[in-house]
Amino acid sequence: MSSFKITDPRGLLLRPTRRQLLQGAGALAGAAALGVSAQREAYAQDKVLNLLSWPGHADPAFVKPFEEKYGVKVVAKEYVGGEPMLALMNQSPPGSFDVVLADAEYIGMLREGDFIDEMNPADYPLADYWPEFQKFPLHWADDKLYSVMIRFGYLGMAYRTDVLTEEDVKSYKAMWSPKAKGKVGFFDWYLPTMGCLSLYTGNKSPFDISDAELEKVKETLFSLKPQASGFYSMADQFAALTNGSAGVIPGIGDWVVLLLQKEGVPVAASVPDEGGIQWTESMSVVKSSPKKDLAKAFIQYAASPEGQFRSARLPSYWASIPNKKGWDLMIKEAPEDAKKLRHTFDARNVMDEYKDGKISIRQIPVQQDIEEWNDIWSEFKSM
Repeated sequence: MSSFKITDPRGLLLRPTRRQLLQGAGALAGAAALGVSAQREAYAQDKVLNLLSWPGHADPAFVKPFEEKYGVKVVAKEYVGGEPMLALMNQSPPGSFDVVLADAEYIGMLREGDFIDEMNPADYPLADYWPEFQKFPLHWADDKLYSVMIRFGYLGMAYRTDVLTEEDVKSYKAMWSPKAKGKVGFFDWYLPTMGCLSLYTGNKSPFDISDAELEKVKETLFSLKPQASGFYSMADQFAALTNGSAGVIPGIGDWVVLLLQKEGVPVAASVPDEGGIQWTESMSVVKSSPKKDLAKAFIQYAASPEGQFRSARLPSYWASIPNKKGWDLMIKEAPEDAKKLRHTFDARNVMDEYKDGKISIRQIPVQQDIEEWNDIWSEFKSM
């Protein structure tokens, strides 16, 4: 059996090469497949839409209108992190999933692996999207569409306001401050943190860097070890910021902070002067799906004003949405939430950082293999 293995989401991440991921290295993920089968048993097969997604996207708060309209149940297999998603796509039997919600930087790998279908742009309300997102580069290849943006957000630093000030976090340099000694937490996924540090070290294209530039990012990352409080899973970040064991976490942003602010935790998010990283969640039709019409209808719903409004305010974590009509609906139905998400048209909004040139799109490494970046992260954790 191959040494390729799956671990707890965003705890110890997979360390495959790009080639291994696309070739489907490793044995079938029996436990994962059984988990999907067990979920399905409660529903007739033709009444289920099987979704592979980040946590929370099958929450009734989002999917209930779709389920009621089509008389189906949305059943999700959840993952955390791009490599576990690719592993599940590789290792699950054909037909296991109808729709995959993936980070945009992995859409090219899904396309190269022949996991997703080409999509007709006319089937989706892309004209209602912000112009910057109507032809989002990572979703297109040879002028063909393979995925539709559903949500996005910016990654810089999340911090406790009783540890650092707004002035402090104008630069990633805040993480080396005496105030942050022993309080720099890390989201246990190499891509967001290393991307932010790449911006800090002066790389305008943070994931398309030379080996020498990567070595500088490595040295910068390793210099943070004396400041570190720990490495946190997706859920543990919320707890660490709440109890104060972490005073600042790079590579995350509003998706964590907005929920904690609702609970009264003294936290805020910053896109430092050096810039931030955009994460993007996108939906594609799985090529092996036996229910492609239903899959298309689900993505159409997710891209619609109602789907966008509901998706932005998922109980698991909030996000920005690209459909301006979704903004209109939020302003009408939940004006305070629109202000929190900065989804308003009469004040500085979430698109302004984009227009200011401060935002870089998250990608997988361009000049190195995924494994090389992951090895640096693993070495950092073991120091």
